[in-house]
Amino acid sequence: MTLTAVVVAPGRGTYNKTELGYLLRHHAKRRALFDTFDDFRRSQGQETISELDEAPRFIGSKHTRGDNASPLIYSCAYSDFLAIDRDRIDIVAVTGNSMGWYIALACAGALNDLGGLQVVNTMGTLMQDHLIGEQLIYPFVNDNWQPVPAQQQDILATVARINALPDHVLDLSIDLGGMLVLAGNDLGLAAFEREMPRVQDRFPMRLPNHAGFHTALQEPVAALGRQALSEDLFRQPSLPLVDGRGGVWWPHSSHLPALWDYTLNHQVVKSYDFTAAIRTAAREFMPDLFIVLGPGTTLGGAVAQSLVLSNWRGWDTKNAFQQEQSQNMRLVSMGNPDQRDFVT
Repeated sequence: MTLTAVVVAPGRGTYNKTELGYLLRHHAKRRALFDTFDDFRRSQGQETISELDEAPRFIGSKHTRGDNASPLIYSCAYSDFLAIDRDRIDIVAVTGNSMGWYIALACAGALNDLGGLQVVNTMGTLMQDHLIGEQLIYPFVNDNWQPVPAQQQDILATVARINALPDHVLDLSIDLGGMLVLAGNDLGLAAFEREMPRVQDRFPMRLPNHAGFHTALQEPVAALGRQALSEDLFRQPSLPLVDGRGGVWWPHSSHLPALWDYTLNHQVVKSYDFTAAIRTAAREFMPDLFIVLGPGTTLGGAVAQSLVLSNWRGWDTKNAFQQEQSQNMRLVSMGNPDQRDFVT
């Protein structure tokens, strides 16, 4: 029986200590592909992906840097995509979270494998070299993934008020399921941290080595990206792509200059609505399941929360999702060894 699936590519923060050696464990047979990727990294004077993945120990200050984390995550996720059993799984669309948009472009065929690496590596390196702003994350749903009344609106109102203060910068970066990722300068983030109550003993949580992605702070980086990355890298996608606005780029009919401009302009400097991307993917394509590419498993929760917020298959709570998941696998995280065999 063939199952239809939407594939979701992860963004930054998904390659951590437990993911060290991910490529070696799961994709040793793709050495030829990684040799090509390693040659590109050497040409840029950078440590190779294989050296990073096969390091004797995980070093946070090294492995989470944008110029290293981005190509590492791309290599893992793209290889996971290639490992999906296409005889059993009919992929009907591809989407991603934040940097995962670049990965989705490669998975959907809008970039070839080396072009995908070039885009990811260039933007990750530019982000790291400039490191403008920071990010933090804050939830607006309860433990059963139901929105706390008016919480999201109150958070965004607080963000707008802080952003209006002199020398303070704060804006919505990513609408991420039941979480809001905020970005700004230190003054803006610190003001938010002072004002908002601490919840779940973790939030508000700053994200290490993350710049102020998806805000106007990144306009200099976006401009440099457009200078470095040619429109010629892009080609017609072979699979539908759902972007960070919830829009769909269709095979054989996408306007490539617009796709290039969205990728290296709007996608970099405007907020990324991951919840809308998942909602569109669920309602437009109605797949049998969602497949979240590795590395890591953290994005699975945001996908599930987005599906609950979209009332997909009648899910309106975490409990409803878990009950369905226990009977029919609807969400597969390839970074979870207990689940990846279901689709490979």
